[in-house]
Amino acid sequence: MPVLNITHRTEYRYASAVAPGPHRMMLRPRETRELRLLSFDLIIRPEATVTWAHDVAGNSIATASFSGLTDTLTVESRMTVDLTAQAWPVFDISADAQNYPFRYSDEDWIDLGALARPQYVDLAGRLSDWVEGFVMGRPTDTLSLLKDVAGGVSGQVGYQSREVEGTQGPLETLDRGWGSCRDIAVLFAEAVRTLGFGARIVSGYLFDASRSLIGSAGAGSTHAWVEVFVPGAGWISFDPTNRSMGSANLIPVAAARHITQVAPVTGSFHGRSGDLLGMAVQVSVEQLCTSPPSPVE
Repeated sequence: MPVLNITHRTEYRYASAVAPGPHRMMLRPRETRELRLLSFDLIIRPEATVTWAHDVAGNSIATASFSGLTDTLTVESRMTVDLTAQAWPVFDISADAQNYPFRYSDEDWIDLGALARPQYVDLAGRLSDWVEGFVMGRPTDTLSLLKDVAGGVSGQVGYQSREVEGTQGPLETLDRGWGSCRDIAVLFAEAVRTLGFGARIVSGYLFDASRSLIGSAGAGSTHAWVEVFVPGAGWISFDPTNRSMGSANLIPVAAARHITQVAPVTGSFHGRSGDLLGMAVQVSVEQLCTSPPSPVE
């Protein structure tokens, strides 16, 4: 199984010295049974005071506070992870959830809450009508249905990198027929929520040993996919951008209800409105070895 070195660097450039406000960072990977974090370092220039916390979804949040002025701000995270996810996973779905439709337990339904409700307005029911076309019957095999919806998203929406901020709504992505990985993830999450599934958006990194995958543009960017909750199996990863299921090539950093909640770096500055010259992001995911060193304390 691969051990990976990941570097994520974000740099802001300003026309003159500004006073950076607090910056919120979601950069530390989420450890799972398939992912061990072996080391993690966060380097921030200019020097900052960093505090750590966990949000309501269990994501690690770092907050950097600055003093003084600067014309550049750099946030760089360096990490080593041991990725043990299987390429062809088998999901042990509970007997009463193997066929759709099924009913979540009262406890699961309460905990899933907004994760099982669409987040975008669709008064005409266009998305509901579209996703209903993948339901071959009632009952139908749950996992096959989810795979069919993911395949339908991949088949109707082409991948196109977008450097601009923001995310398209699901109907906008369907109408355009193209989108970034985050647009595609939002469409799939909304589609399965329309069917009553609990789903969350995940942001992280894509390991592409074969150089055959898409969704991490050029020298690198973060990747986005979706996890769907199925009783017995738990959270199952779907990456409709790459027509894949399971976590074999995915390194999760943050999971949340809405795509805006998983931005890697957000912050502000005190200065003139035109002072921000630009922002550059570089991500590198490289295989280190196949025998993991000792885990981080």
